[in-house]
Amino acid sequence: MSVSRLHGALACLALCLSACSTLPRNALPADLQHEAAIPGMPVIRAYGGELSPYMMADLSRSFAQESSRDFPVGTDGVIHYPHIALSGGGQNGAFGAGLMNGWSKNGTRPVFKLVTGVSSGALMAPFVFLGPEYDDTLRDFYTNTSSRNIFNRLSILPQLLSGESLLDSKPLQILIAQVIDADVLANVAKAHNEGRRLYIGTVDLDSQRLVVWNMGLIASSGKPQALDLFRKIMLASSSIPVAFPPVLFEVEADGRRYDEMHVDGAVGATVFYSAGVFNFEAAQKSSPRGPGREVIYIIHNGQLGPVHGETRRTLASIAYRSIEAAAKSAVIGDLFRIYTSAVRSQSGFYWVTIPAEVSLESQEMFDPVTMRRLFDFGLEKAQDNGIWINAPPGL
Repeated sequence: MSVSRLHGALACLALCLSACSTLPRNALPADLQHEAAIPGMPVIRAYGGELSPYMMADLSRSFAQESSRDFPVGTDGVIHYPHIALSGGGQNGAFGAGLMNGWSKNGTRPVFKLVTGVSSGALMAPFVFLGPEYDDTLRDFYTNTSSRNIFNRLSILPQLLSGESLLDSKPLQILIAQVIDADVLANVAKAHNEGRRLYIGTVDLDSQRLVVWNMGLIASSGKPQALDLFRKIMLASSSIPVAFPPVLFEVEADGRRYDEMHVDGAVGATVFYSAGVFNFEAAQKSSPRGPGREVIYIIHNGQLGPVHGETRRTLASIAYRSIEAAAKSAVIGDLFRIYTSAVRSQSGFYWVTIPAEVSLESQEMFDPVTMRRLFDFGLEKAQDNGIWINAPPGL
């Protein structure tokens, strides 16, 4: 079952859940929303759509930290800053993993100034951020993983009556802990201190807003809870609502502790570049190194073209087709949003998607056979310089 097909089934089930009992919470009051912070780490995140002075200050510092080796001055006298944004897509993230491996092999992969990710893209993001040295980890993650490494199935009836998800994501939590260890955290911190930035998005269900987390700042904080928090954010960003349980974060506001409920970042943005929390062009003006130009790359781990198929007169079929169409429209909207920003700042804009002729059908949500096929396809396509598209669909 694909992730989008699962979404359709979940939409039908959600209609039945509203009258069921709920689990206890200590939810953050609405009037304290902008005061809430992770205890001991007050400046590590921002709400999408709000320019954050903390994010701006941190990004401005990055230009003094960066090296000319990573971001040299070009022959045009301008520093070129490559960024990459990684979309969600479940097992389709294998395409992006293959593409990154192939990009390394053909010798043209740049060092990225900014890396962002949501959902499956959040699972990829730390390894893409750390560069070709982690290509093998990325490959293994997306070719040797199956559904049993991601979730356990639960009894449906008890979950419908009093649960918060249909599946148990404990295996994914364990998998994240295995691949995100103290060495990875230290390397993310090192890259952050060398002027590069890693951002992951989750959605706070109470406020219904995208939350952008500064992962490098967390990694370099030196706080004892940094590693657990880093892993927890990755888990939250990939927790499909209703399918997987939401992730609760303890926050502090007005001297008291509360909880926030976070889910899959793709609920708020299928892919994001700045999400409005910073202005790269404005931050770069403080650089001691001179003018710069952004080049934004986007990997869409999915397909955007219309797929004709008969919609049966059933709740599941109607929900599945509707949600799939809405999801594609959301991706196109996010592409146009990033493109508009790129045009305004005279930045480069390049994106890639899985071509319509590639089959995404599989026997399970995370099928190693399908994932290896998608990985190999991405690996091969990375050799094709014409794979990148320089405008959103329709332009």
